[in-house]
Amino acid sequence: MAQFIGAIQRSLDLILPPLTLDDGAPAQGRGLSPAAFSRITFLEAPVCDGCGAPFEVDFGLGARCMTCVARPRAFSRARAACIYDDESRDLVLKLKHGDRPDLGGLFAGWLRRAGAELLADADALVPVPLHPRRLLARRYNQAAEIARPLARRSGVAYLPDSLTRVRASTGQGGRSAAGRVSNVAGAFAVDPARSATVAGRRILLIDDVFTTGATVEACAEALQGAGAARVDVLTVARVREAVPLSI
Repeated sequence: MAQFIGAIQRSLDLILPPLTLDDGAPAQGRGLSPAAFSRITFLEAPVCDGCGAPFEVDFGLGARCMTCVARPRAFSRARAACIYDDESRDLVLKLKHGDRPDLGGLFAGWLRRAGAELLADADALVPVPLHPRRLLARRYNQAAEIARPLARRSGVAYLPDSLTRVRASTGQGGRSAAGRVSNVAGAFAVDPARSATVAGRRILLIDDVFTTGATVEACAEALQGAGAARVDVLTVARVREAVPLSI
């Protein structure tokens, strides 16, 4: 079946050549133009084993920044594919607000590489959910558009409906760290009818951007409350921040 689908795709590419996702120019495959790709600041080791923030010095396997040591997170580990800056922000916002769900496949490829270790340990992928009213307005959940192809390519189970957003909240932009925590407190829950899909499993939570971690921590707390064995986090981008050195 895979060979048949591949043959169809190659035939379609001959008739309708693929275009780059950033400027629409003809390309060998669906992705960014070389110029756009070169401007993305992809994250490489060493990073904090807890929140995934980049280290300037390699402190060794499992090293955590002072922030994670001082206040352990609700999730176990977080990783991101790139830094959230002017170059990546444009792509993320196109997916999130620009009616470009096709970018989800591009980001899934980035996450498959950046999160290889987390994917190898995961039993299931869960996207950060939108409140039903926001989902109705946007027509799709950007986290799900990333998680779905990532699950298919990695062979990890996909649980799109286990975690739900039960309380609407305003956007996190412009809020302090404490304000972000308060804004999403109690906003997520595991559907009791689907709790068995979560209990005892290692969950990998998928989202677009990691800023302070307030949203994914609220999700992790809900998943752990339903019996998840562990929750890790994988995002497309993370905000660059001054990271206290590990001890």
